[in-house]
Amino acid sequence: MSTEVKTKESLFSKKNQQLLKDPFNDNNPITVQVLGICSALAITVKLEPAIVMSLSVMFVLSVGNVIISLIRNLIPNRIRIIVQLVVVASLVILVDQFLKAFAYDVSKQLSVFVGLIITNCIIMGRFEAFALGNGPWKAFLDGVGNSIGYGVILIAVAFVRELLGSGQLLGAQIIPLSWYIDMDKGTGFYANNGFFLFPPMALIVVGMIIWAQRAKNTKLIEEN
Repeated sequence: MSTEVKTKESLFSKKNQQLLKDPFNDNNPITVQVLGICSALAITVKLEPAIVMSLSVMFVLSVGNVIISLIRNLIPNRIRIIVQLVVVASLVILVDQFLKAFAYDVSKQLSVFVGLIITNCIIMGRFEAFALGNGPWKAFLDGVGNSIGYGVILIAVAFVRELLGSGQLLGAQIIPLSWYIDMDKGTGFYANNGFFLFPPMALIVVGMIIWAQRAKNTKLIEEN
């Protein structure tokens, strides 16, 4: 009984819990490490593709981390990058085929960006910096934590852009149609801001999140 308790405590120790918590704030892959920015700009026009991309990255990163951790002692150092690319490419192919089979419309919206998960700096960075030096459980937690940290930013940016750019979320009209300006009737007070649908607005929203995060957490302020 005591052995089981100790095992559970070790699995969910403070250090292991920190692997899940750090990417939310102190070590977020997008807002702190400034990785994965391309997808944050390209696929956040709508909420649905942002959610699907977040789940895809979570699968690839968490499973990939575990695989790399399991075989880390068998990989010759001189070809480790090639092995990592083979692992991530295989997982991305599985994700791509799954989306084409069960979510074809979303797959078309994501277009080439699913394939570009292979070159996502977050994934290769976690393989190289963490999975190669830690056990499978820690590698799994690190993968989940970093992918959630990545996904939270993507979803937040997509939420703002779709809502203010089109008045909708996940295809449902959120802002009441009665609020919209009707020049013929002389009613309404609101109009969608089409600028939110352009990539520069994604960069601005990410910048605002970074500003808010650093204003709240003074540890992230870079020393001059």
